[in-house]
Amino acid sequence: MGNTVGSLTQLQRSVVIGSLLGDGYLRIVRGRNNAFLEVNHGLKQKPYVDWKYSILRSISRSAPKARKGNGKRIAYRFTTRQHPELTEFLRVFYQGGQKSVPAIELDPLAIAVWFMDDGSRCRDADVYLNTQFDLEGQKRCMALLSGFGIESTLNRDKQYWRIRIKKSSLPKFWALITPYIIPSMNYKVGYNPVETYRESDRVTM
Repeated sequence: MGNTVGSLTQLQRSVVIGSLLGDGYLRIVRGRNNAFLEVNHGLKQKPYVDWKYSILRSISRSAPKARKGNGKRIAYRFTTRQHPELTEFLRVFYQGGQKSVPAIELDPLAIAVWFMDDGSRCRDADVYLNTQFDLEGQKRCMALLSGFGIESTLNRDKQYWRIRIKKSSLPKFWALITPYIIPSMNYKVGYNPVETYRESDRVTM
């Protein structure tokens, strides 16, 4: 994971990219030069947020904290510090103030984080990425998956579109992401592989 001082590691970049395809978002505070990332999930996803924090700790302000959100929801969240590489991600991921899907390279970890953020499984053969980009953004997401040989279709979910992984591509999809699925997220895979999270990925920063 060796990088120049102050730069993001490849592991951190993958988690950031996967989060931006999922539930994470970037912003710049007025009067500041660089963007920061907010990771915000429900309290039930505490182990997942803690895992993200363990990877992004070197660029984060403080440990995750619970905070009451809208209604009865209790959020569990943390923010990173401002970082110039996050500003570059903001430039490519946000167009006109809206999060979009840029032409960007993915790796299996980024896809796994994307799935842990936004993935769901209904019955054995219905696996979705509930990514709420506009239609063109969804098509770009499908093209990114196609680069790994994973074919998908669009499925209408009320006013949004979501990505459905084709049944023929599911074995390849699971083989790609399950080495990176952390134990608390095994329920999204729908079974408990003997080893879905490698100790070598348990990085201390």
